[in-house]
Amino acid sequence: MMSHRKSGDLGLSVRVEALEVSFGVGHRRVQAIQKLALEVPPGQFLVIRGRSGSGKSTLFHALAGIRNPSAGRVFVGDTEINALSERDSARFRRRHIGLVYQFFNLVPVLDVIENIALPLMIDGHRLTSVLPRVHALMDRLGIANRAGHMVNELSGGEMQRVAIARALIHEPGLVLADEPTGNLDELNASVVLSMLTDLCREQGITVVMMTHDPSATDRCDRVVKLRDGQIEADLGPFDPPSH
Repeated sequence: MMSHRKSGDLGLSVRVEALEVSFGVGHRRVQAIQKLALEVPPGQFLVIRGRSGSGKSTLFHALAGIRNPSAGRVFVGDTEINALSERDSARFRRRHIGLVYQFFNLVPVLDVIENIALPLMIDGHRLTSVLPRVHALMDRLGIANRAGHMVNELSGGEMQRVAIARALIHEPGLVLADEPTGNLDELNASVVLSMLTDLCREQGITVVMMTHDPSATDRCDRVVKLRDGQIEADLGPFDPPSH
């Protein structure tokens, strides 16, 4: 059975120790992340900002356990995610981490409901057993009227709402978002960001968001600025936003 986290429960902490990630070999070797240390307490909404090439997406993939570091360790809760096998890492993500991408990463051959339910279906749940949770999220995200549609029939804003619902369907303790509003116009970006923020705060989910969007800093608890794979500034924690 799925467990249901009660509103206000805390999410998972994140701890990064002396993280290094490099690409290439020899004189073409690029150090994307350099001896980075970071701690995110449970329930914090952290925004990581930086120019293109600063290491945001590399850090996103390292925190998710998708890319193994060259050195250092990444803990999500008490789990050292980079020490897991590829199979166990994928299972850990399905059960504990919600991922939101700039380009949605939806499955075109599945309809909206199937896309949202996909993490649970991969984990062995029947679609019929998770429909109440799917419909509840669709109602909250304003896409209930898109239930029977294929994802290629949706607008960009609607596709990102489906992606957010998929990221939250398994009630993760941590949500990682990589430029979630980067492919949306200003209005849709604001709506999607508000929905993501509100839903995560209601459940006390820890959020780490990589973004260029300056409006995201109005909603977060803390801002970390990256430059050349290192932390240039760590601002906050701020008082939680009232909206």
